[in-house]
Amino acid sequence: MIVFNRPPFTGNEERYLLQSMKSLKLSGDGEFTKRCHKWFEKRLDCQKALLTTSCTHALEMSAILIDIQPGDEVIMPSYTFVSTANAFALRGAKIVFVDVRKDTMNIDEKLIEDAITDKTKAIVPVHYAGVACEMDTIMDIANRHNLYVIEDAAQGMMSTYKGKPLGTIGHLGTYSFHETKNYTSGGEGGLLIINDDKFDLKAEIIREKGTNRSQFFRGMVDKYSWVDIGSSYLMNDLSAAFLWGQLERADEVNKKRLDIWQKYYNGLKELEEGGFIELPTIPKECEHNGHMFYIKVKDLDERSALIQHLYYNGIQAVFHYIPLHSSPAGKKFGKFHNQDIYTTKESERLLRLPIYYNLKDEDVELTIEKVKDFYK
Repeated sequence: MIVFNRPPFTGNEERYLLQSMKSLKLSGDGEFTKRCHKWFEKRLDCQKALLTTSCTHALEMSAILIDIQPGDEVIMPSYTFVSTANAFALRGAKIVFVDVRKDTMNIDEKLIEDAITDKTKAIVPVHYAGVACEMDTIMDIANRHNLYVIEDAAQGMMSTYKGKPLGTIGHLGTYSFHETKNYTSGGEGGLLIINDDKFDLKAEIIREKGTNRSQFFRGMVDKYSWVDIGSSYLMNDLSAAFLWGQLERADEVNKKRLDIWQKYYNGLKELEEGGFIELPTIPKECEHNGHMFYIKVKDLDERSALIQHLYYNGIQAVFHYIPLHSSPAGKKFGKFHNQDIYTTKESERLLRLPIYYNLKDEDVELTIEKVKDFYK
């Protein structure tokens, strides 16, 4: 069976895990955490990077940092993972869903301004499949309305918008190192990017259970204590060690995924030219990371039939999110602003093909062949 995903493994993870295990500090902010932080801050050219236990927790930290209160409204797409909305709903916010663009499945930047009210606190663009949202427009809207922008870049490591790494454009950015992502910290993990220095100190406090422990270890205070709300959001150093083994070969991983992505694109282009499917769109100002390769078929029935056809041929292909606004919690904690023209319709057409670092070329070619067979 050609499975949909295998967690990346580059070869040095075991060695670094053993080093971490033999060290004197296995908990958060150990030696490998510090190495990762320096790597992110240099590679992403960002002000501050903090590893977290998950992207979910990075989003929850963001909601606390911008002081989300009950009754605040947060604008985001409905076509996203539940964590994007849950982080703000936990703080009592009303989620305002906006339709997506048909071409990229990202939030339609032209619809955001109409959804703003006097209760709006933030905009949360989600960079779907590692392809950037139209961030210039979003930042302009946010600046004019005095709103925060929190980038959900869970899928976007090594992707850019007009040369800027995703997650470094808004006030805050979040990444995921779940096992399905291009880089993993051993199953779960996340990263908070801070681009506004007013959040620096508070982020450390929130991440350290509401204490000023980080300041204590830097010698800034003679003892540490509970100073604000927070939780245990620190990634343990074993997970950071696993991640470090992959960051050392980040460019190699990125190139391999882009090569696979391009092989799919070239191999399936004739089906698009024949009107059978649609292939992903990458706007010219965006550089993506090969996180996902999807096709769009005619409708839900055709997608189900193609999934079954591929499965019978030993290939696991899967659909993606059920739009949040149609879920029980989405109806309870959110509302869809204006019409759902593309979110549901396009989500039902989208089918993801296997793509991961260790995927063999012959498996890519077989998948292309079997997709073509379906349309013969």
